[in-house]
Amino acid sequence: MKNISYLAYLALLLFANLNCASGNKTITAPYTGAVLDKYCSSPNRLLVIETKQGTMKIQLFDKVAPRHIGQILMLAQSRQYDGTTFHRVKNGSLIQGGDPNSKDEDLSNDGLGGMGGPLKAEFNDVSFMRGVCGMAIGNDINSASSQFFICVKDHSEWDKHYTAWGQVVEGYATLDSIVSLALSGKYSKTSDGSVNPGKDAIMTKLYVEEIQ
Repeated sequence: MKNISYLAYLALLLFANLNCASGNKTITAPYTGAVLDKYCSSPNRLLVIETKQGTMKIQLFDKVAPRHIGQILMLAQSRQYDGTTFHRVKNGSLIQGGDPNSKDEDLSNDGLGGMGGPLKAEFNDVSFMRGVCGMAIGNDINSASSQFFICVKDHSEWDKHYTAWGQVVEGYATLDSIVSLALSGKYSKTSDGSVNPGKDAIMTKLYVEEIQ
């Protein structure tokens, strides 16, 4: 019996090592447990973004960005985000969307529009790690409206320069599929190296889901 148990242990250890060597790992949201409790009052309330590449689900940091969450929920519940695109896709950095101008076929004005009133900045201690969502702004820190971005990699240099308002908890493969559009060669690059994939990066639906 002891020999069989020892062999079973060796087999389990070998399996674990093979998984580590092959790079298999579970992708989790950056903030969980007690840390998440500081930022989020309803972890089962998710913002759902449906795209051509798949679905992403986002937890909302309403405790530290209540005004931003209020406006995002209003726009989502009134379905004003539906049909907007991720008009700014930068490999290894971010995807940005939520501009009503992106609903039409004219790409030249994408990134210039917004929905809802301008929001006072709610900078907080959430660090912009991979999967964290922030609100886009112009030169005025209090100019956020509807455009938002999702970090593809850690961007701690953005901490307290943008309002962090949520984190992706499901759909990291979708996030990576969207950002991979920047590598396709189909789209012209802007001066900062990003591309606008147009309707290839459309948000077909954006709504709120309550998990029971």
